Amino acid sequence: MVTAVLATRLGRLASTPAGRIWAVCLRDVTAAHSVGYTFLLVVGFLEPVLYLLSMGFGVGGMVGEVVLADGARVSYASFVAPAMLAASAMNGPFFEGSIGFFSKMRYRKLFDATISTPVTPFEVAAGELLWSLGQGAMYSLAFCTVMVALGLATLGQVLAVLPAALLIGFAFGGLGLLLATFINSWKDFDYLGAIIFSMFLFSGTFTPVEAYPGPAQIIVWLTPLYHGIELTRGLILDALSLSMLADAAYLVVVGLLGLWLASRRIARTLCR
Repeated sequence: MVTAVLATRLGRLASTPAGRIWAVCLRDVTAAHSVGYTFLLVVGFLEPVLYLLSMGFGVGGMVGEVVLADGARVSYASFVAPAMLAASAMNGPFFEGSIGFFSKMRYRKLFDATISTPVTPFEVAAGELLWSLGQGAMYSLAFCTVMVALGLATLGQVLAVLPAALLIGFAFGGLGLLLATFINSWKDFDYLGAIIFSMFLFSGTFTPVEAYPGPAQIIVWLTPLYHGIELTRGLILDALSLSMLADAAYLVVVGLLGLWLASRRIARTLCR
């Protein structure tokens, strides 16, 4: 009796958009049980940690303190750590949303049969975004643990900043999906990687944006990572401001726009 009721409820869930989105995500979760995938996760997590140790504590020993926009002074490690958290939240969703999705759609042809079922292109995109967001959550949680262990954040600050980290992952996951629909070969990812790395270096990660020339500041302000860093830095350093609401809204718009446009591009590619 219990089995029959459970089967009925699962069947009803599978017939809803939420159930189909979860099914797409669950397929990725099931396929990710491999040593190679675990290795990629570890490498993706270690990169920002090594940057934090080398730049935050290594270079930070020479830099000393950084003066924030409100006049507060913090150690260089405390200044860099929230930016590394934002980078951790960005890396997994963006590269899974771009490289991972490109491989599944263009080469492995996983979605050709999927769209012949009731699953729509939007649900495919949303399921892939949910999967990439899960990776971002793992990266963020692991990095927050490192920050607490190094004395760069308290447990309360970590609990406050995790939703912001998920928001960063949402924005970059949607952006990664969208860009993947325009890419035609693996060589194009070299250019994409260069753009992401440049954004990582010059989004106020290691230097206050106010130190850049005026035109450069405008370019930085347009990047999603800058707004993500402003959110994480404000929450970790307890430097809250109303402008953080605009930062959050910017990330929401980027994520939703990326998801919507990616689903339209997927429909054009697979439903022709």
